[in-house]
Amino acid sequence: MAGATSALQSKRPLGKATRDAFGRALEALGAERPDVVVVDADVSNSTRTEWFGQKFPDRFFNIGIAESNLVGIAGGLASCGKTPVIASFACFIMCNGYDQLRMAVAYPGLNVKVVGTHAGISIGEDGASQMGIEDVALACSLPGFVVVVPADEASAKAATRAMLDHRGPVYMRLGRPDVPKVYETDNPPFRLGQANTVRDGRDLTIVANGLMVAAALDAADQLAAEGIEARVLDMHTVKPIDREALKKAAQETGAIVVAEEHLAHGGLGSVVAMAVAELEPVPIRYVNLGDRFGESGSPEGLLEKFGLTAENLAAAARAVIAAK
Repeated sequence: MAGATSALQSKRPLGKATRDAFGRALEALGAERPDVVVVDADVSNSTRTEWFGQKFPDRFFNIGIAESNLVGIAGGLASCGKTPVIASFACFIMCNGYDQLRMAVAYPGLNVKVVGTHAGISIGEDGASQMGIEDVALACSLPGFVVVVPADEASAKAATRAMLDHRGPVYMRLGRPDVPKVYETDNPPFRLGQANTVRDGRDLTIVANGLMVAAALDAADQLAAEGIEARVLDMHTVKPIDREALKKAAQETGAIVVAEEHLAHGGLGSVVAMAVAELEPVPIRYVNLGDRFGESGSPEGLLEKFGLTAENLAAAARAVIAAK
């Protein structure tokens, strides 16, 4: 789409990457949480756990490129009363370590915090093999896991604290590039399982997470110029989903668009559809990666090619309103 506004090209002020915000928050929280230990799979300079390691070297462990072992170690640490935070690229920690996550963390319900960075196609030139595009679906399929996808720098910091405060396994998905600011405050409201309404509207609701929240706000601006008022929900917690916010949105706006930087199956769209079908069926449209792998290219170019743009969101909004 020529001249399209990708999810990274918002007019909103640019903030830090969510991985950076996580790294700084983890470093700061280490001082007040002596139970926290961090284990990384030889990518701490990319996941930003190195900042924790530099400040608390006796509580930081690099176990090398061995994600399955990473998860097993975390299970042992949690069994001993520690709060392990384990980190790697989303595709590595979820795909390579899935069996161990299933049996060494989810099955015993251990207090392990799993952080997958470099998620989605917005990592750019690294290409398909490095892109975690199925990670949310995999994490949601693990019984007992909470699954979190913060939208910007401020929400990622808040999500890190919420993740550590929660008792039980959590998966948090983070991105590589700097992302537009969704929240003007450094301390936005953040409660696991409770969506934030970042814009109100009566004609439809756009449910989004991650970098697609800023794109949703940009789409809402475009729609407002046409007299269409879109509500925008930052659905930062995919599991447990905020059923009440979805029910209210369906009842009050009568149509929903779901936007995510993830495959069509098993992610936010699937979870929203399942809830809405039960609670208050309304027309739904989806903006996501479809059923295809990513490829190598600039982050902005890939987001435009795969349709993760404000313009595509606005088109989906018009279509869903027509279906009401």
